[in-house]
Amino acid sequence: MTVITAKGTPQDRAGSGWYEILPPPGPAVQLEEARTADWAVVGAGFAGLTAAQRLTELCPGARVVVLDAQRIGFGAAGRNSGFMIDLPHVLKSDNYAGGLEADRKQIAMNRAAISYAAEIVERYGLQAHFNRCGKYHGAAGRRGLAALEAFEGHLAKLQEPFESLDAADMKAVTGTDFYRRGTFTPGAPLIQPAGYVRGLAEGLRNRISLFENSPVVRIDTGAPFVLHTPKGRVEADKVILTVNGHLESFGFFTHRLLHILLFASMTRTLSPAEEARLGGAPAWGMIPADPMGTTVRRLNEGRIVIRNGIAFDPKLRGAAEEIEKAGRRHDESFRARFPMLGDVEMEYRWSGHLCLSWNSVPAFGELEEGLFAACCQNGLGVCKGTLHGKLIAEMACGQPSAYLDELLASAEPKRLPPEPFNSLGVNLSLWWRQRRAGEEI
Repeated sequence: MTVITAKGTPQDRAGSGWYEILPPPGPAVQLEEARTADWAVVGAGFAGLTAAQRLTELCPGARVVVLDAQRIGFGAAGRNSGFMIDLPHVLKSDNYAGGLEADRKQIAMNRAAISYAAEIVERYGLQAHFNRCGKYHGAAGRRGLAALEAFEGHLAKLQEPFESLDAADMKAVTGTDFYRRGTFTPGAPLIQPAGYVRGLAEGLRNRISLFENSPVVRIDTGAPFVLHTPKGRVEADKVILTVNGHLESFGFFTHRLLHILLFASMTRTLSPAEEARLGGAPAWGMIPADPMGTTVRRLNEGRIVIRNGIAFDPKLRGAAEEIEKAGRRHDESFRARFPMLGDVEMEYRWSGHLCLSWNSVPAFGELEEGLFAACCQNGLGVCKGTLHGKLIAEMACGQPSAYLDELLASAEPKRLPPEPFNSLGVNLSLWWRQRRAGEEI
Protein backbone atom coordinates (compact mmCIF):
# COMPACT_ATOMS: atom_id res chain seq x y z
CA MET A 1 0.00 0.00 0.00
CA THR A 2 1.15 3.52 -0.83
CA VAL A 3 -0.13 6.56 1.03
CA ILE A 4 -0.69 9.64 -1.14
CA THR A 5 -1.20 12.84 0.82
CA ALA A 6 -2.55 15.84 -1.07
CA LYS A 7 -0.30 18.88 -0.85
CA GLY A 8 -3.27 21.18 -1.40
CA THR A 9 -6.95 21.27 -2.31
CA PRO A 10 -8.97 23.73 -4.42
CA GLN A 11 -9.70 26.92 -2.52
CA ASP A 12 -11.19 29.36 -5.00
CA ARG A 13 -12.03 32.81 -3.79
CA ALA A 14 -15.22 34.78 -4.49
CA GLY A 15 -17.74 32.92 -6.62
CA SER A 16 -17.82 33.57 -10.34
CA GLY A 17 -20.57 35.64 -11.90
CA TRP A 18 -21.84 32.47 -13.59
CA TYR A 19 -22.31 30.84 -10.17
CA GLU A 20 -23.73 33.89 -8.42
CA ILE A 21 -26.48 34.63 -10.97
CA LEU A 22 -27.91 31.13 -10.56
CA PRO A 23 -30.54 30.43 -7.88
CA PRO A 24 -28.86 29.54 -4.58
CA PRO A 25 -28.12 25.79 -4.35
CA GLY A 26 -29.62 23.60 -1.66
CA PRO A 27 -27.58 22.59 1.39
CA ALA A 28 -24.36 20.77 0.59
CA VAL A 29 -24.18 17.07 1.45
CA GLN A 30 -20.76 16.40 2.96
CA LEU A 31 -19.16 13.01 3.41
CA GLU A 32 -19.28 12.38 7.15
CA GLU A 33 -19.13 8.58 7.30
CA ALA A 34 -17.42 5.53 5.80
CA ARG A 35 -18.73 4.46 2.38
CA THR A 36 -17.95 1.60 0.03
CA ALA A 37 -18.15 1.94 -3.73
CA ASP A 38 -17.26 0.29 -6.99
CA TRP A 39 -16.02 3.60 -8.36
CA ALA A 40 -14.83 6.81 -6.75
CA VAL A 41 -14.49 9.94 -8.90
CA VAL A 42 -12.51 12.82 -7.41
CA GLY A 43 -13.53 16.19 -8.86
CA ALA A 44 -17.01 17.18 -10.06
CA GLY A 45 -16.26 19.42 -13.02
CA PHE A 46 -16.78 18.67 -16.69
CA ALA A 47 -14.48 15.64 -16.72
CA GLY A 48 -15.60 14.18 -13.39
CA LEU A 49 -19.33 14.48 -13.91
CA THR A 50 -19.07 13.25 -17.50
CA ALA A 51 -17.06 10.25 -16.27
CA ALA A 52 -19.77 9.54 -13.70
CA GLN A 53 -22.44 9.84 -16.38
CA ARG A 54 -20.62 7.39 -18.63
CA LEU A 55 -20.05 4.94 -15.76
CA THR A 56 -23.79 4.82 -15.10
CA GLU A 57 -24.31 3.92 -18.77
CA LEU A 58 -21.58 1.28 -18.98
CA CYS A 59 -22.06 -0.23 -15.52
CA PRO A 60 -25.77 0.02 -14.60
CA GLY A 61 -26.30 -0.46 -10.89
CA ALA A 62 -22.65 0.15 -9.98
CA ARG A 63 -22.00 2.13 -6.82
CA VAL A 64 -20.44 5.43 -7.95
CA VAL A 65 -19.29 8.04 -5.44
CA VAL A 66 -18.26 11.51 -6.63
CA LEU A 67 -16.34 13.82 -4.29
CA ASP A 68 -15.73 17.53 -4.78
CA ALA A 69 -13.71 19.90 -2.61
CA GLN A 70 -16.20 22.78 -3.09
CA ARG A 71 -19.78 23.34 -4.22
CA ILE A 72 -20.63 22.09 -7.70
CA GLY A 73 -19.97 24.89 -10.20
CA PHE A 74 -18.04 27.04 -7.72
CA GLY A 75 -14.62 25.80 -8.83
CA ALA A 76 -12.76 25.91 -12.13
CA ALA A 77 -15.59 24.37 -14.17
CA GLY A 78 -17.86 27.32 -13.36
CA ARG A 79 -15.21 30.00 -13.99
CA ASN A 80 -14.44 29.74 -17.70
CA SER A 81 -15.86 31.80 -20.55
CA GLY A 82 -18.31 29.08 -21.61
CA PHE A 83 -17.17 28.44 -25.19
CA MET A 84 -17.43 24.77 -26.21
CA ILE A 85 -14.98 25.20 -29.07
CA ASP A 86 -14.98 22.73 -31.95
CA LEU A 87 -12.18 24.24 -34.03
CA PRO A 88 -8.41 24.53 -33.41
CA HIS A 89 -7.67 26.53 -30.27
CA VAL A 90 -3.94 26.27 -29.61
CA LEU A 91 -3.22 28.96 -27.03
CA LYS A 92 0.53 28.87 -27.70
CA SER A 93 -0.14 29.84 -31.32
CA ASP A 94 -0.48 33.43 -32.49
CA ASN A 95 -3.82 32.65 -34.19
CA TYR A 96 -5.05 29.37 -32.56
CA ALA A 97 -3.89 27.24 -35.50
CA GLY A 98 -1.75 24.13 -35.18
CA GLY A 99 -0.64 21.54 -37.73
CA LEU A 100 -3.27 20.55 -40.29
CA GLU A 101 -3.38 16.84 -39.47
CA ALA A 102 -3.32 17.40 -35.71
CA ASP A 103 -6.07 20.02 -36.01
CA ARG A 104 -8.27 17.71 -38.09
CA LYS A 105 -8.01 15.03 -35.41
CA GLN A 106 -8.73 17.55 -32.66
CA ILE A 107 -11.77 18.92 -34.49
CA ALA A 108 -13.23 15.43 -34.75
CA MET A 109 -12.65 14.81 -31.05
CA ASN A 110 -14.06 18.20 -30.05
CA ARG A 111 -17.21 17.51 -32.05
CA ALA A 112 -17.57 14.11 -30.43
CA ALA A 113 -17.51 15.92 -27.07
CA ILE A 114 -20.12 18.43 -28.24
CA SER A 115 -22.34 15.61 -29.48
CA TYR A 116 -22.14 13.84 -26.11
CA ALA A 117 -22.80 17.07 -24.24
CA ALA A 118 -25.86 17.64 -26.43
CA GLU A 119 -27.15 14.19 -25.41
CA ILE A 120 -26.67 15.15 -21.76
CA VAL A 121 -28.52 18.43 -22.36
CA GLU A 122 -31.48 16.58 -23.84
CA ARG A 123 -31.49 13.93 -21.13
CA TYR A 124 -31.52 16.38 -18.23
CA GLY A 125 -33.30 19.35 -19.76
CA LEU A 126 -30.33 21.73 -19.71
CA GLN A 127 -31.26 23.68 -22.86
CA ALA A 128 -31.25 26.98 -20.96
CA HIS A 129 -27.50 26.50 -20.37
CA PHE A 130 -26.51 25.30 -23.87
CA ASN A 131 -26.86 27.36 -27.05
CA ARG A 132 -25.60 26.16 -30.45
CA CYS A 133 -25.10 29.70 -31.75
CA GLY A 134 -21.47 29.65 -32.92
CA LYS A 135 -18.74 32.11 -32.02
CA TYR A 136 -17.12 35.25 -33.39
CA HIS A 137 -13.44 36.18 -33.61
CA GLY A 138 -12.89 39.94 -33.51
CA ALA A 139 -9.92 42.08 -34.54
CA ALA A 140 -9.34 45.73 -33.60
CA GLY A 141 -5.76 46.50 -34.64
CA ARG A 142 -3.12 45.51 -37.17
CA ARG A 143 -1.90 42.53 -35.19
CA GLY A 144 -5.43 41.23 -34.74
CA LEU A 145 -6.21 41.71 -38.42
CA ALA A 146 -3.12 39.71 -39.39
CA ALA A 147 -4.01 36.94 -36.95
CA LEU A 148 -7.57 36.85 -38.28
CA GLU A 149 -6.37 36.56 -41.87
CA ALA A 150 -4.07 33.68 -40.91
CA PHE A 151 -6.89 31.97 -38.99
CA GLU A 152 -9.26 32.21 -41.94
CA GLY A 153 -6.54 30.86 -44.25
CA HIS A 154 -6.10 27.90 -41.92
CA LEU A 155 -9.84 27.25 -41.83
CA ALA A 156 -9.91 27.30 -45.63
CA LYS A 157 -7.16 24.65 -45.73
CA LEU A 158 -9.15 22.58 -43.24
CA GLN A 159 -12.25 23.06 -45.44
CA GLU A 160 -14.15 24.39 -42.44
CA PRO A 161 -17.02 26.86 -42.98
CA PHE A 162 -16.66 30.47 -41.84
CA GLU A 163 -18.03 33.90 -42.64
CA SER A 164 -15.85 37.00 -42.96
CA LEU A 165 -17.37 40.15 -41.46
CA ASP A 166 -16.46 43.79 -41.99
CA ALA A 167 -16.71 46.59 -39.42
CA ALA A 168 -20.39 47.26 -40.18
CA ASP A 169 -21.25 43.57 -39.79
CA MET A 170 -19.44 43.46 -36.47
CA LYS A 171 -21.26 46.52 -35.19
CA ALA A 172 -24.59 44.99 -36.18
CA VAL A 173 -23.79 42.03 -33.92
CA THR A 174 -21.97 43.69 -31.02
CA GLY A 175 -23.40 47.22 -31.02
CA THR A 176 -19.88 48.68 -30.96
CA ASP A 177 -17.60 50.00 -33.70
CA PHE A 178 -14.52 48.76 -31.80
CA TYR A 179 -13.93 45.81 -34.14
CA ARG A 180 -12.57 46.42 -37.64
CA ARG A 181 -13.10 42.87 -38.86
CA GLY A 182 -14.44 39.55 -37.66
CA THR A 183 -14.85 35.88 -38.46
CA PHE A 184 -17.94 33.85 -37.60
CA THR A 185 -17.74 30.06 -37.22
CA PRO A 186 -21.00 28.15 -36.62
CA GLY A 187 -19.96 25.04 -34.71
CA ALA A 188 -19.28 26.14 -31.11
CA PRO A 189 -22.07 26.03 -28.53
CA LEU A 190 -22.01 28.69 -25.82
CA ILE A 191 -22.85 27.45 -22.36
CA GLN A 192 -23.54 28.82 -18.90
CA PRO A 193 -20.73 26.78 -17.35
CA ALA A 194 -21.85 26.78 -13.72
CA GLY A 195 -25.44 26.12 -14.76
CA TYR A 196 -24.44 23.22 -16.99
CA VAL A 197 -22.34 21.38 -14.38
CA ARG A 198 -24.88 21.99 -11.63
CA GLY A 199 -27.64 20.71 -13.91
CA LEU A 200 -25.64 17.59 -14.81
CA ALA A 201 -24.94 16.94 -11.13
CA GLU A 202 -28.63 17.23 -10.27
CA GLY A 203 -29.53 14.87 -13.10
CA LEU A 204 -27.10 12.28 -11.77
CA ARG A 205 -28.09 12.44 -8.10
CA ASN A 206 -30.58 9.58 -8.20
CA ARG A 207 -27.95 7.21 -9.66
CA ILE A 208 -24.75 8.21 -7.86
CA SER A 209 -23.68 9.43 -4.43
CA LEU A 210 -22.40 13.00 -4.68
CA PHE A 211 -20.63 14.82 -1.85
CA GLU A 212 -19.65 18.49 -1.88
CA ASN A 213 -17.26 20.39 0.41
CA SER A 214 -15.50 17.03 0.81
CA PRO A 215 -11.90 17.39 -0.39
CA VAL A 216 -9.83 14.23 -0.69
CA VAL A 217 -6.80 14.82 1.49
CA ARG A 218 -5.28 11.33 1.37
CA ILE A 219 -5.46 8.22 -0.78
CA ASP A 220 -4.33 4.80 0.41
CA THR A 221 -3.69 2.81 -2.75
CA GLY A 222 -4.40 -0.88 -3.04
CA ALA A 223 -7.36 -3.21 -3.21
CA PRO A 224 -9.52 -1.45 -2.26
CA PHE A 225 -8.39 2.16 -2.47
CA VAL A 226 -9.27 4.24 0.58
CA LEU A 227 -10.00 7.92 0.02
CA HIS A 228 -9.95 10.12 3.10
CA THR A 229 -11.82 13.43 3.47
CA PRO A 230 -11.77 15.63 6.61
CA LYS A 231 -14.90 13.92 8.00
CA GLY A 232 -15.22 10.59 6.22
CA ARG A 233 -13.74 8.04 3.87
CA VAL A 234 -14.61 5.96 0.81
CA GLU A 235 -13.36 2.46 0.03
CA ALA A 236 -13.49 1.93 -3.74
CA ASP A 237 -12.35 -0.75 -6.16
CA LYS A 238 -11.31 1.83 -8.76
CA VAL A 239 -10.60 5.56 -8.65
CA ILE A 240 -10.76 8.25 -11.33
CA LEU A 241 -8.98 11.56 -10.67
CA THR A 242 -10.48 14.50 -12.57
CA VAL A 243 -8.86 17.32 -10.64
CA ASN A 244 -7.08 19.05 -13.53
CA GLY A 245 -3.99 20.89 -12.24
CA HIS A 246 -4.43 19.50 -8.73
CA LEU A 247 -3.27 16.16 -10.07
CA GLU A 248 0.20 17.46 -9.25
CA SER A 249 -0.93 18.00 -5.65
CA PHE A 250 -1.34 14.21 -5.44
CA GLY A 251 2.22 13.69 -6.65
CA PHE A 252 1.53 12.79 -10.28
CA PHE A 253 3.13 14.49 -13.31
CA THR A 254 5.21 16.69 -11.02
CA HIS A 255 7.16 19.43 -12.83
CA ARG A 256 5.17 18.68 -15.99
CA LEU A 257 2.06 20.87 -15.55
CA LEU A 258 1.76 24.64 -15.94
CA HIS A 259 -0.79 26.32 -13.68
CA ILE A 260 -2.27 29.49 -15.13
CA LEU A 261 -4.67 31.98 -13.56
CA LEU A 262 -7.21 33.78 -15.77
CA PHE A 263 -9.53 36.65 -14.79
CA ALA A 264 -13.04 37.80 -15.68
CA SER A 265 -15.64 40.41 -14.72
CA MET A 266 -19.41 40.52 -15.25
CA THR A 267 -21.54 43.64 -15.35
CA ARG A 268 -24.72 44.27 -13.48
CA THR A 269 -27.89 43.75 -15.50
CA LEU A 270 -28.29 46.43 -18.15
CA SER A 271 -31.46 48.50 -18.02
CA PRO A 272 -33.81 48.46 -21.04
CA ALA A 273 -32.59 51.95 -21.94
CA GLU A 274 -28.95 50.82 -21.80
CA GLU A 275 -29.67 47.78 -23.95
CA ALA A 276 -31.41 50.03 -26.48
CA ARG A 277 -28.44 52.41 -26.44
CA LEU A 278 -26.06 49.51 -27.08
CA GLY A 279 -28.07 47.86 -29.84
CA GLY A 280 -26.70 44.77 -31.55
CA ALA A 281 -27.75 41.16 -30.96
CA PRO A 282 -29.07 40.23 -27.49
CA ALA A 283 -26.53 37.42 -26.97
CA TRP A 284 -23.20 36.51 -28.57
CA GLY A 285 -19.67 35.34 -27.79
CA MET A 286 -16.49 37.00 -29.07
CA ILE A 287 -13.01 35.48 -28.97
CA PRO A 288 -10.06 37.81 -29.65
CA ALA A 289 -8.14 37.29 -32.88
CA ASP A 290 -4.96 37.31 -30.77
CA PRO A 291 -5.17 34.63 -28.02
CA MET A 292 -3.89 37.15 -25.45
CA GLY A 293 -6.68 39.64 -26.21
CA THR A 294 -10.07 40.18 -24.61
CA THR A 295 -12.90 37.66 -24.72
CA VAL A 296 -16.39 39.18 -24.53
CA ARG A 297 -19.81 37.62 -24.03
CA ARG A 298 -23.19 39.31 -24.01
CA LEU A 299 -25.83 37.30 -22.16
CA ASN A 300 -29.56 37.01 -22.67
CA GLU A 301 -29.82 38.02 -19.01
CA GLY A 302 -28.69 41.51 -20.00
CA ARG A 303 -25.10 41.27 -18.74
CA ILE A 304 -21.70 41.51 -20.39
CA VAL A 305 -18.66 39.42 -19.45
CA ILE A 306 -15.09 40.63 -20.03
CA ARG A 307 -12.17 38.21 -19.79
CA ASN A 308 -8.52 39.11 -20.13
CA GLY A 309 -5.36 38.97 -18.08
CA ILE A 310 -3.22 35.95 -17.33
CA ALA A 311 -0.80 35.07 -14.55
CA PHE A 312 1.46 32.16 -13.70
CA ASP A 313 0.33 30.54 -10.44
CA PRO A 314 2.54 27.48 -9.84
CA LYS A 315 1.33 26.97 -6.27
CA LEU A 316 -2.39 27.14 -7.19
CA ARG A 317 -3.09 29.80 -4.60
CA GLY A 318 -4.53 32.77 -6.49
CA ALA A 319 -4.46 36.22 -4.95
CA ALA A 320 -7.10 38.86 -4.22
CA GLU A 321 -4.75 41.63 -5.35
CA GLU A 322 -4.38 39.92 -8.74
CA ILE A 323 -8.16 39.96 -9.20
CA GLU A 324 -8.27 43.65 -8.26
CA LYS A 325 -5.46 44.46 -10.71
CA ALA A 326 -7.13 42.50 -13.50
CA GLY A 327 -10.43 44.23 -12.73
CA ARG A 328 -8.95 47.63 -13.49
CA ARG A 329 -7.82 46.30 -16.86
CA HIS A 330 -11.29 44.84 -17.47
CA ASP A 331 -12.85 48.25 -16.84
CA GLU A 332 -10.53 49.81 -19.42
CA SER A 333 -11.34 47.11 -21.98
CA PHE A 334 -15.06 47.48 -21.33
CA ARG A 335 -15.01 51.29 -21.75
CA ALA A 336 -12.98 50.99 -24.96
CA ARG A 337 -15.59 48.68 -26.46
CA PHE A 338 -18.76 50.11 -24.97
CA PRO A 339 -18.36 53.88 -24.41
CA MET A 340 -22.13 54.22 -24.68
CA LEU A 341 -22.36 52.24 -21.41
CA GLY A 342 -20.02 54.47 -19.44
CA ASP A 343 -21.98 54.28 -16.17
CA VAL A 344 -22.38 50.49 -16.15
CA GLU A 345 -20.34 48.87 -13.38
CA MET A 346 -19.04 45.37 -12.87
CA GLU A 347 -20.99 43.38 -10.30
CA TYR A 348 -18.76 40.28 -10.13
CA ARG A 349 -15.04 39.70 -10.54
CA TRP A 350 -13.25 36.38 -10.29
CA SER A 351 -10.25 34.29 -11.24
CA GLY A 352 -10.01 30.68 -12.36
CA HIS A 353 -7.26 28.15 -12.96
CA LEU A 354 -6.47 26.29 -16.12
CA CYS A 355 -3.77 23.69 -16.62
CA LEU A 356 -1.39 23.46 -19.59
CA SER A 357 1.45 21.17 -20.56
CA TRP A 358 4.53 22.32 -22.44
CA ASN A 359 3.68 20.09 -25.41
CA SER A 360 -0.11 20.67 -25.21
CA VAL A 361 -1.04 17.09 -24.31
CA PRO A 362 -3.26 15.89 -21.45
CA ALA A 363 -2.35 14.00 -18.30
CA PHE A 364 -4.50 11.01 -19.14
CA GLY A 365 -4.54 7.27 -18.52
CA GLU A 366 -3.99 4.62 -15.88
CA LEU A 367 -1.49 5.88 -13.31
CA GLU A 368 -1.30 2.54 -11.55
CA GLU A 369 -3.58 -0.47 -11.48
CA GLY A 370 -7.11 0.73 -10.77
CA LEU A 371 -6.17 4.42 -10.53
CA PHE A 372 -6.99 6.59 -13.55
CA ALA A 373 -6.67 10.29 -14.41
CA ALA A 374 -8.19 12.67 -16.96
CA CYS A 375 -6.55 16.04 -16.31
CA CYS A 376 -4.71 18.96 -17.97
CA GLN A 377 -7.13 20.15 -20.64
CA ASN A 378 -4.81 22.80 -22.13
CA GLY A 379 -7.28 25.68 -22.18
CA LEU A 380 -10.25 23.75 -23.61
CA GLY A 381 -11.73 22.57 -20.33
CA VAL A 382 -15.35 22.46 -21.50
CA CYS A 383 -14.79 20.41 -24.65
CA LYS A 384 -11.74 18.36 -23.73
CA GLY A 385 -12.93 17.88 -20.16
CA THR A 386 -16.19 16.42 -21.46
CA LEU A 387 -14.48 14.11 -23.94
CA HIS A 388 -11.68 13.04 -21.60
CA GLY A 389 -14.16 12.31 -18.82
CA LYS A 390 -16.14 10.06 -21.16
CA LEU A 391 -13.03 8.33 -22.47
CA ILE A 392 -11.42 7.70 -19.08
CA ALA A 393 -14.62 5.99 -17.93
CA GLU A 394 -14.54 3.85 -21.06
CA MET A 395 -10.89 3.01 -20.52
CA ALA A 396 -11.53 2.05 -16.90
CA CYS A 397 -14.39 -0.21 -18.01
CA GLY A 398 -12.44 -1.82 -20.84
CA GLN A 399 -14.61 -0.19 -23.51
CA PRO A 400 -12.50 0.35 -26.67
CA SER A 401 -12.87 3.34 -28.99
CA ALA A 402 -10.88 5.00 -31.76
CA TYR A 403 -10.76 8.29 -29.85
CA LEU A 404 -9.40 6.51 -26.78
CA ASP A 405 -6.70 4.90 -28.90
CA GLU A 406 -5.85 8.32 -30.32
CA LEU A 407 -5.52 9.83 -26.88
CA LEU A 408 -3.43 6.99 -25.49
CA ALA A 409 -1.06 7.25 -28.46
CA SER A 410 -0.13 10.84 -27.59
CA ALA A 411 3.02 11.67 -25.66
CA GLU A 412 3.06 12.41 -21.94
CA PRO A 413 3.33 15.99 -20.71
CA LYS A 414 6.89 17.13 -21.20
CA ARG A 415 9.09 17.83 -18.19
CA LEU A 416 9.43 21.55 -17.47
CA PRO A 417 12.76 23.36 -17.11
CA PRO A 418 14.14 23.52 -13.55
CA GLU A 419 13.41 26.49 -11.32
CA PRO A 420 13.95 29.38 -11.39
CA PHE A 421 14.28 29.12 -15.18
CA ASN A 422 10.76 27.77 -15.66
CA SER A 423 9.07 30.58 -13.73
CA LEU A 424 11.27 33.24 -15.31
CA GLY A 425 10.57 31.90 -18.78
CA VAL A 426 6.81 31.55 -18.31
CA ASN A 427 6.40 34.97 -16.72
CA LEU A 428 8.51 36.65 -19.42
CA SER A 429 6.56 34.90 -22.18
CA LEU A 430 3.19 35.86 -20.69
CA TRP A 431 4.30 39.49 -20.20
CA TRP A 432 5.60 39.78 -23.75
CA ARG A 433 2.57 38.13 -25.38
CA GLN A 434 0.12 40.34 -23.47
CA ARG A 435 2.12 43.46 -24.31
CA ARG A 436 2.31 42.43 -27.96
CA ALA A 437 -1.48 41.89 -28.13
CA GLY A 438 -1.84 45.68 -27.90
CA GLU A 439 -5.23 46.91 -29.15
CA GLU A 440 -6.75 43.43 -28.90
CA ILE A 441 -6.81 43.83 -25.10
